[in-house]
Amino acid sequence: MIFCFLVLPALTRAEIIERMRAPVITQAEGFVQVFADCPDDMRREFQSPIARFAADTVHTLRDSISPRPEIYRRKGLVIYVGDVRTNLTTVTARAVTNDTRVFTRIYVHSPGYADLQKFRLEVVKAFFRNVYNEELGDVAANAAWRRANPDMRIYDERKALEEWYTTGYGSYEDGFRLMRKIVKPGFASRRDVLIFASRLYLYPPEFDLKFANSRRCLSFKEAIEFRKDPLVRLVAFSRANFLPVFGGGRGDHLYSAAKAYRIFLLELSKGEKTADELKVILDEAEALLHLAYEKSDSL
Repeated sequence: MIFCFLVLPALTRAEIIERMRAPVITQAEGFVQVFADCPDDMRREFQSPIARFAADTVHTLRDSISPRPEIYRRKGLVIYVGDVRTNLTTVTARAVTNDTRVFTRIYVHSPGYADLQKFRLEVVKAFFRNVYNEELGDVAANAAWRRANPDMRIYDERKALEEWYTTGYGSYEDGFRLMRKIVKPGFASRRDVLIFASRLYLYPPEFDLKFANSRRCLSFKEAIEFRKDPLVRLVAFSRANFLPVFGGGRGDHLYSAAKAYRIFLLELSKGEKTADELKVILDEAEALLHLAYEKSDSL
């Protein structure tokens, strides 16, 4: 093994033979190979977890790219599990050219204390180095990993939307795109619920039109007072068909609230129910919206 010469003088013949006979774990369709340059007890504890960690990283990167790159039966990353038992966090890496293709050797000196963030970044660099012949620095490698990892990507996109709302950073087009995008299908963030709530108003279809009280905007609660106004009823009917779209794809709670508000608007558009009856329907919808907020992701 490549690093054996570093420790050979301190090992007995039996220990040398034991390490040479230690099985090599191959993962990610041959892309990852993990050697145990350590005693048998450390090999049993660390070799498989390190192999899975590296392989999971490679699979996540590969699956995030379209079209998916071909990595089968290709050596791209060779990892050596070291024998240091103290709290040494160092992880070292070196690119090696094999014929026309470059692969990476990573040495995890103290597997029980290694810097996992550094190790992850070196795996990401190894992937891009081998698959695309592209050298990445730490910042670029971290960005590539965050884009590839679904949870991190969702967090970053939601954080970008939150910053756009609170600081105005970024263009209106970027913010509007993020606002409309379903970042995490089947789940709503608190910002998603708040964006939906911001749509619970009625506006005249044309700028020069006004409702009966000469107002250009009515909350749903205010609209109950003007339930006999033909323009209010017309706008309510038109709005009723849009709310399920705004609430769709972001979980059952928000979609249920959207459907409840649609029922309210349809009843409002008919002009048949009393103010008290409409208020009961609206209260039910608002209760469902509060529940959607409580059940939403914090970010």
